[in-house]
Amino acid sequence: MKTTDTHASVPAESGATVSKVDVPAAKPAKEKTEGRVLNVFSHGMLVLWAFMVVLPLLWAVMTSFKDDSSIFSSPWALPDKLHFDNWARAWTDANMSDYFLNTILVVAGSLIGTLVLGSMAAYVLARFDFPGNRFIYFLFIGGMSFPIMLALVPLFYVVNNMGLLNTIHGLILVYIAYSLPFTVFFLTAFFRTLPTSVAEAAFVDGASHTRTFFQIMLPMAKPGLISVGIFNFLGQWNQYMLPTVLNTDPDKRVLTQGLVQLAASQGYKGDWSGLFAGLVMAMLPVLAAYIVFQRQVVQGLTAGALK
Repeated sequence: MKTTDTHASVPAESGATVSKVDVPAAKPAKEKTEGRVLNVFSHGMLVLWAFMVVLPLLWAVMTSFKDDSSIFSSPWALPDKLHFDNWARAWTDANMSDYFLNTILVVAGSLIGTLVLGSMAAYVLARFDFPGNRFIYFLFIGGMSFPIMLALVPLFYVVNNMGLLNTIHGLILVYIAYSLPFTVFFLTAFFRTLPTSVAEAAFVDGASHTRTFFQIMLPMAKPGLISVGIFNFLGQWNQYMLPTVLNTDPDKRVLTQGLVQLAASQGYKGDWSGLFAGLVMAMLPVLAAYIVFQRQVVQGLTAGALK
């Protein structure tokens, strides 16, 4: 007897509902393979990029503990012993201590001024609607695209006429003006992502605009302030063109000028071990700042996307 398989239908009970469960289809093997290949490729590129960045840094640190003969005879070998006198010689004989202090004064003053003025301007542009708002905002954006090299000559005469040439506070003011466009651009977008209900509640409780900004909105913008502060710190710490033009006094040189002077003063008899020691000295504060605040930097950069 020939039998056939039949699908028996089961009647639903009275009052019961039968729901159809959609079973997700499995991804094709081709898509899985392509995703795996792309993942391996992206991780490989990240490893290669990290190797290209970290290797020169490690080599500079290793070379700073060698003597001059070992630098040329075995540049990739580990030092036979740690020559800490290289660091002491660069700190004292090459006046790196004075350059370091001048750089800290200039960068600290300009960074504080940039964050205070930039956050106030960005808050007004982001939160208040008034005639000329967009025009002022685009003026700051235009300042980001203006080449600083075109402004060096007129900037020199302006600073000289104001009596600020070869002064620490004059260099601080120039650094603030140089960093404000990017700071306002970055913080304006960040303040727009903050909730308005908190500021409105403060206004209802009788808080002024000044108190609302400094006690409520500014603490909420801490990730953005840290992110833009790190970027400004990197740019101002490594700035060479502006101090070279506006700061010709040997006693007020900053680290970038000091490193160039250390490399050029000895000619062919350069103190290479002392030069690498000074280079690592100038590099360590930047690395330390980024390592300490790297989590806040990521939070500030992704705050708008995660809203």
